Amino acid sequence: MSSATGVTAFRPNPLLAPQLIQTVLATKRPVRGRWARNGGGMEAASVQHLLDCGVDGGQQVRLTGMYARQPQSRSSSGLVVLIHGWEGSHDSAYLYSMASKVFDAGWNVFRLNLRDHAGTHALNERMFHSARIAEVLHGVRAAQLIDGSEGGRLAVIGFSLGGNFALRVGLLGPAAGVTPALSIGISPSIDPGATLRAIDEGPKVFKRYFLDKWRKTLAAKSDAWPGRYDFSALNAADSFVEITRRFVVDHTEFDSLEDYLGSYTLTPPMLMGSASPLAILTAQDDTVIPIADFDGLGARGSMIAFDAPKRGGHCGFIENLQLESWAERRVVELLSRI
Repeated sequence: MSSATGVTAFRPNPLLAPQLIQTVLATKRPVRGRWARNGGGMEAASVQHLLDCGVDGGQQVRLTGMYARQPQSRSSSGLVVLIHGWEGSHDSAYLYSMASKVFDAGWNVFRLNLRDHAGTHALNERMFHSARIAEVLHGVRAAQLIDGSEGGRLAVIGFSLGGNFALRVGLLGPAAGVTPALSIGISPSIDPGATLRAIDEGPKVFKRYFLDKWRKTLAAKSDAWPGRYDFSALNAADSFVEITRRFVVDHTEFDSLEDYLGSYTLTPPMLMGSASPLAILTAQDDTVIPIADFDGLGARGSMIAFDAPKRGGHCGFIENLQLESWAERRVVELLSRI
């Protein structure tokens, strides 16, 4: 279940092979220290930006992000926009490390924060939900303007839910004037209904982790907008499916959970028929993203690469005791093709 690649297949150190270890290391690796020892080029070059990202409900949408440009002594290969997973941020270990690797490979990088992430709950009154692709497309275009590379080489990389957003940028972007040379989803949630069920039915530690994360972001939104929201019904739910259903009905424009999930479900035929090139890296042992979601998907049509090693966990792919990432090597190799 993999495409031809110039990078050796993912074979993790046996001590790191278990799915839980891979998944935990994705977010808990001490990546800042490792990249600082390697020179820390991206960190020194990073500047925070506030982006105007269109209008929602009559209100201006604002998102934040971190931009790093190559030094004057080195020309850029183009711009890579990176999108974190649900409840992540530009500083999440998996995204920070990937961004550093891509920066070292010669690309300018923009680490985009989704609405209500990275402590931005007060920026926009209406809540984040996963169908908000329009503002992400605006964010990518704004990043291109900051980079001065509108019309130049663009790649988009996303993790988990961010992987779904990245793939949708590839699918929908060309019609909106955003045309990536490549969009890469790493452990992407392409069937969000299956992801919700997998969280509810999987290891209790993951379910508790995600529920706690959601309740914390609800509390942050409530604190940012006193008197605006009543989340008592959401906080009472103990099922990820049920809390999402109540959220959709009470706090989004969708009439039902099914309508909401359908708005960002991506099927293999859709992906292979994309208007711009795509690639996916996922793991067969991912308990959050069922491998069955990808049945029928292959490296053909617009899908230039589909890698699904047996191990890797959720956004992990840590290959050795130095905690280096196979996914980062693979992404750099894919980017070199464009």
